[in-house]
Amino acid sequence: MIYLRPEDDFPELSQATKDGLLAIGGNLTSSRLISAYQKGIFPWFEDDEQLLWWSPDPRFVLFPEELKVSKSMKQFLKNCNLEVTINKDFNAVITACSKINRPGQEGTWITIGMIKAYTELHELGFATSVEVWQEDSLVAGLYGVDLNNGVFCGESMFSTISNGSKAGFITFIQNTNYKLIDCQVYTNHLESLGARDISREAFLKFLIKD
Repeated sequence: MIYLRPEDDFPELSQATKDGLLAIGGNLTSSRLISAYQKGIFPWFEDDEQLLWWSPDPRFVLFPEELKVSKSMKQFLKNCNLEVTINKDFNAVITACSKINRPGQEGTWITIGMIKAYTELHELGFATSVEVWQEDSLVAGLYGVDLNNGVFCGESMFSTISNGSKAGFITFIQNTNYKLIDCQVYTNHLESLGARDISREAFLKFLIKD
């Protein structure tokens, strides 16, 4: 396993383990995070763990043209009184994502350090939030890294109402022009919306600016 010092660059992706773990250590500076995402790498670790960097193969992604919206969800979107905004309150979204209880998960990877790092990315124009409002209350949302090359790297979502985060995610995709949504690793929820595996090699080609 590769242990990174703050000044070290990432190793070649071919050195990642079978489950995608590439390196340990380093730091969460904006420059390192931008470099990581541009190379198909992302951080993911629990609060009491060292900083872990991942680049799984295969990669779980969603092509916007393959988005699946069920009939019941279409009815929900048509009749709900929700408003979806972009970048209206990044801090509120990432903070809510860090606090939401998730089945089978004891802690959170969205530490205070992660919140600070991604907020800095947002201020630099490399991170985006999606807010879902019910009247004046923030009831759901999601955030991720925008590489400004047509790829949106989803990081986390939360919801305090049924279908809230799904409504935000679907509306966001339908009203933006991304060529690819990076979902990182498999989940049943995202598979139901049309996400699927592609090889890491194929994924990396999408990171190259046209």
